[in-house]
Amino acid sequence: MSEPRARAARRRRRQERETTRRRPSGPAEGQERRATLFGRDGERQYGWLYPAARAVLTPVFRFGWRIHVEGAGNLPATGGAVICPNHVSVIDSFLLPSVLPRRITFVGKAEYLDDWKTKHLFPALGMIPIDRSGGDSSRRALDVAARVLETGELFGIYPEGTRSRDGRLHRGHTGPARLALRTGAPLVPVGLLGTREIQPPGQNVPRLFRPCVVRIGRPIDAGHYRDRPDDHLILRDLTDELMFEIRELSRQDYVDEYATRKPDALPSQPPAMAANGGNGEADGGARPSTGATQTLSGAASGGR
Repeated sequence: MSEPRARAARRRRRQERETTRRRPSGPAEGQERRATLFGRDGERQYGWLYPAARAVLTPVFRFGWRIHVEGAGNLPATGGAVICPNHVSVIDSFLLPSVLPRRITFVGKAEYLDDWKTKHLFPALGMIPIDRSGGDSSRRALDVAARVLETGELFGIYPEGTRSRDGRLHRGHTGPARLALRTGAPLVPVGLLGTREIQPPGQNVPRLFRPCVVRIGRPIDAGHYRDRPDDHLILRDLTDELMFEIRELSRQDYVDEYATRKPDALPSQPPAMAANGGNGEADGGARPSTGATQTLSGAASGGR
């Protein structure tokens, strides 16, 4: 072999060795980021920008909208808790952290990571991406959520699984109850009123100086069911109780079916929901939706 060819062969082998040495031996970067709360260096993978963002957003939200908080004393002062609000507007995920005195980490749809505008921003603010198609990606996201709770922080998740397009409260998924049984953290129902009027579906810019109410309900203790974490009846019962409490706080009409992204697929007349032995089963007697308007009017006149 000639000298130039020999040198070229040695250079290729050296480059191959360097490439192999640099190649990660574990999961792909995106998978590892979704599977761990803290990186190998001990730094947070999610929410590292949260303190700065909250310091900026809190005064902006307080100035831009008349926010009234009820039941702040129901929020646990320490320890992990699963915060479960209704979801009627894009602004919900920004407004709630601005009024809570403790850090909260939210779960969000993985599709946000496909958009360059939100790919890095949302995880930096504390959003844990979850693949709503299920499978291993969803399980990894819930593992991270459990880690958040086990470290004594608040974790936020929308029981409906997606934003309500028609403003009604839909049947809850069992993910929050599963987390509560796994970690022993209480479920904290939250009712958000007025955020849909601030930013309705399809509107990119929120309307300023509108009133809204954040109602924090009493925690639901799931500790007495911890020995039955995979019992579907227990999971369903806890979820129905949670949705009943959210409905009491939000004054929404309840429809006993899962939320859909296609409004035309929803029935024109939702079934009502009332307490049935305390477990939140649907059997009629829904409250009129005018309660939310009355509450907002009172909050607007009563100040922040």
